[in-house]
Amino acid sequence: MFFVLLFFTNCVSTLCAKAQSFNLADHKKRVTIPFKMVRNMVVIELKINNNGPYNFILDTGVGLMVITEPRLVDSINISYKKTVQLYGLGDGESFEAYIASSLNISMPDVYSNGIGAVIFKEDHFGLSNYTGTHIHGLLGYEFFNNLAVEIDFTEYKLTVCRPKDLKVGKRRDKIPITIENRKPYVEAHLVLPDGTKKKSKLVVDIGAGHSLSLEDAAHHEDGYPKLAMANLGMGFTGPISGFISRINRIEIGKYKFRHVLTAFPEMDAFKRERLIVKRDGNLGLGILKRFTITLNYQDHAMYLKPTQRFGDPFEHDMSGLEFFAGGPDFRHVIISRVEPGSSGDQAGLQKDDEILSINLKPVSGMSLEEIDEFFKSKNNRSILLEIFRNKKYQNIFLVLKRRI
Repeated sequence: MFFVLLFFTNCVSTLCAKAQSFNLADHKKRVTIPFKMVRNMVVIELKINNNGPYNFILDTGVGLMVITEPRLVDSINISYKKTVQLYGLGDGESFEAYIASSLNISMPDVYSNGIGAVIFKEDHFGLSNYTGTHIHGLLGYEFFNNLAVEIDFTEYKLTVCRPKDLKVGKRRDKIPITIENRKPYVEAHLVLPDGTKKKSKLVVDIGAGHSLSLEDAAHHEDGYPKLAMANLGMGFTGPISGFISRINRIEIGKYKFRHVLTAFPEMDAFKRERLIVKRDGNLGLGILKRFTITLNYQDHAMYLKPTQRFGDPFEHDMSGLEFFAGGPDFRHVIISRVEPGSSGDQAGLQKDDEILSINLKPVSGMSLEEIDEFFKSKNNRSILLEIFRNKKYQNIFLVLKRRI
């Protein structure tokens, strides 16, 4: 499961009219910021109005900062500006949120100028349960628009500098990007399963855990073999349904990836019309994390340097299970959904089962990422699960099956 985070309509345009950006302390030319990778998301610590630190997901697909934890407003002295209506890709209705302006956002040696934010009245994403750690929101365009940002997925660090001080190292290839409606876009060339070649406009979206998502193709399912119906994650207005398949190839500059796992969200005409910038989909972290990436919005450039993970195969979950971390300490792993016909379904696993151990290893000592890796590790692999259901302990054998 991953999160597809689509954003707001023209209702926030007045808030975005002010210059909102981050800067470095005067005595600094470069600043290094550590981050954590949590279920294919980049998580950084920041302070708001000198309170915190709080955990925020760094997300280039976000056009405006989002505070997803409503209780946060009680401790950071936020004044509400107005109420807005939000729409997204989800299957539910739109919902209301607050808009706040002039927040002081800071990290060590990095500070902001009057950042605006959307504040959820209710937590619609459940990101803390999904990641197994406290998540308070998402930070996007404002962090990138005035700084050059290098994202090193090997060392788990950001290196930020002023664009004039950017020094691009060797073996980095420059890829042109455009910045439209506060998001970066790249041109990619796709080869579809039927051999059709297509030039596509994609959001560069480090907040999306998938490799690739194509929005229009969901209405042309016949050309895609081995489709797996799936809950593709959460949008602003609820679960996003669709299917997962593979395309033959994607080319970004000189780089080529074959047999790429691709999500195809269902998207009706009404929601497509609400997209301010017409595009074909988005390029997610499943591909982007195979590079060290430097984003320079002011130069309309993305620089790519392949890492040792460049050639890793694209694998999908083979269990059919979706799960989250429950309890006050996020130590309980609860199944939230079982894909019909999947290995998990055939093994008899059910929604609300609690997973206690995997191959005799207690899950209380495992991260959700480790569990994710277990469930996509090897086709036909047998796994012993201990579960708790209806106040009874059970052992269940699960045989992983590649569905795509």
